[in-house]
Amino acid sequence: MHQYLRDEGMIGIAIALFSLLLLSSPTTGQVSFRVMSYNVENLFDTYDDAETQDDEFLPQGARRWTPSRYRHKLNQIARVITAAGEWDTPALVGLCEVENDTTLTHLLTRTPLRRQQYRYVITSGSDRRGINVALLYQRDKFRYIGHTSNPVRIFSRAAEHPTRDILHVWGEISSGDTLDVMVCHFPSKYGGELESKGHRLDAARTLGALSDSLLHSRRNPLQVVMGDFNDEPHSECINLAGGGEGGILCNLFASGRPRGSHKYQSEWSQLDQIMILNRMKDYEGEASMILVHGSADVFSSPFLLIDDNVWRGKRPRRTYHGFRYEAGFSDHLPVIADFTILSPGE
Repeated sequence: MHQYLRDEGMIGIAIALFSLLLLSSPTTGQVSFRVMSYNVENLFDTYDDAETQDDEFLPQGARRWTPSRYRHKLNQIARVITAAGEWDTPALVGLCEVENDTTLTHLLTRTPLRRQQYRYVITSGSDRRGINVALLYQRDKFRYIGHTSNPVRIFSRAAEHPTRDILHVWGEISSGDTLDVMVCHFPSKYGGELESKGHRLDAARTLGALSDSLLHSRRNPLQVVMGDFNDEPHSECINLAGGGEGGILCNLFASGRPRGSHKYQSEWSQLDQIMILNRMKDYEGEASMILVHGSADVFSSPFLLIDDNVWRGKRPRRTYHGFRYEAGFSDHLPVIADFTILSPGE
């Protein structure tokens, strides 16, 4: 009996000591922070905007864009964002090809995303079709401070080429530092790659100037740049934006490991990218927001793909394939990257 009590007493002391050690040991204070970029391909509402060329996406338009198809599209996008977050939805989601505030309000209030308490910011650019870029953010992980909608400056030509603005949003993260986020949708190669190259170079120069000015105005600069750049990571356009070798930005998709986010005919291209300041790549840079190595990837869950009966293999399952309604998601796949945010003093 006495031996039993003695053993029980020793076990109790051991448990107490272990608990004391747990309470007295410092906690890491690290916060996981996932970023996602997604070109959702023509998220239009069903209402006519007299100031833009949106007739194709109206109930009586060429694509018969009915309210039921619109609601399905919203729920499909919500499904992708939720799935890409795995255990938790991404802290930040950059979106390309969204028409207006109405589409984002419906996305965040009429789909399962309403439970995630996202807020949004959207540009008000001069794109002829009326499409813009936007940022969804979770308020508990990113405390919004302000934003600007930055028109692309014309450097190379006299004639203006209306295109999407570059969205710049800044907010406070859990470390107490300010994070600058830029969401881009550079001009496409419509009309020919060489003929349209100047437009993308103008967008790249505008982005580079913005990124450089923020680098020198923040005490502890942190930048995430994401979007659809309509060019490959090693292109002149990306180099000019500062995301090439030796630039102030590190392109997380420059290694060529992912197979691509967009497929044209038989070729996959990495048009969608995420870039960060070089100092955010590892702990040696003493940044409070650090990339989780190996986390940058194309989110290519099987439900986003369909058999490519023309060019073989797989392709993204789209809302429309040509003018045939496919009830899918987008012609692009999302890209994601994970970060660790350190508490002050870490």
